[in-house]
Amino acid sequence: MAGKRPTISDIAREAGVSTGAVSYALNNRPGVSESTRRRILEIAERLGWAPSSVARSLTGGRANAVGLVVDRPARVLGVEPYFMQLISGIQDALADGPTALLLQVTDDSAAELTAYRRWWAEGRVDGVLLVDLRTEDPRLALVRELGMPAVVLGEPAAQDELPCVWTDDAAAIVEVLEYLVALGHRRIVRVAGPEEFVHTRTRSAAFTDAARRLGLEEARIVPADYSDEAAARVTRRVLTGGRAPTALVFDNDVMAISALGVAQELGIAVPEQLSLVAWDDSSLCELVRPALSAVRRPIAERGAAAVELLLEIVAGGAPRKVKTSDPELVPRSSTGPVTPR
Repeated sequence: MAGKRPTISDIAREAGVSTGAVSYALNNRPGVSESTRRRILEIAERLGWAPSSVARSLTGGRANAVGLVVDRPARVLGVEPYFMQLISGIQDALADGPTALLLQVTDDSAAELTAYRRWWAEGRVDGVLLVDLRTEDPRLALVRELGMPAVVLGEPAAQDELPCVWTDDAAAIVEVLEYLVALGHRRIVRVAGPEEFVHTRTRSAAFTDAARRLGLEEARIVPADYSDEAAARVTRRVLTGGRAPTALVFDNDVMAISALGVAQELGIAVPEQLSLVAWDDSSLCELVRPALSAVRRPIAERGAAAVELLLEIVAGGAPRKVKTSDPELVPRSSTGPVTPR
């Protein structure tokens, strides 16, 4: 059988029975004796037989796979730890079962929509996980049109009934600002992710509201694309243009690390003259010097909860919205009290 996937016909030939008898035995249906069933199952196991997901989908069965499309530039995805943590959580949740993760990276939203249509038409997935929800996101209408089970990794949207797994980013933003204000900071700039993402807008709204309530002298939001190059450009512009902020808050760890390099290049001491806070704590935040203060979110927990909810829905469960544990600020050496430059 080397190099050839065993089939029902192979099992039937080995067992000396019909393919129909093998089908009855493998699907636990009546039509064969218990001794024959056991013998067929033993032969199937010895030959390494596994059911074909394509054949199963054609007969209305399960594909035993869930899909995830990540629509991010490869240069960004390759260095950002977030998705590795997310996929780790997904894989942990799938490890003890028959379901696999089908992952695809695309470079534009049209390609992502095409992937969902193809997967569903070919019976390759039982459902999908949707990440990076956008305003007026076309994926929401598509999965409804296809009747494809889907779980959104993002906050509940009042206009949408899709199940979701979400984390309270707004509360984390407030915690960060209150911490920086307690250290004496009154001029704070947030370097955000792409503005079309719902989670970016959620954080921006929370930042603006908290800054107003706390009476900050300056509270600006500058968009970027999560890359180190964009963060470096933004940081140089912010720190050299007019009255510079005393604290910067970034929407991911890669941008914060890039900003640390720019500060060192400009001779600005961290944290004595500039405090830095990263989003999504990772090992990168602890490896640089000074180590970065960061918001630690339950990313792996989020991935596991999302895939568990999706499998529950595929099995006939009711859609629901699941909230993960709350993020927490982890103070390190990159933040400190304000001192005059």
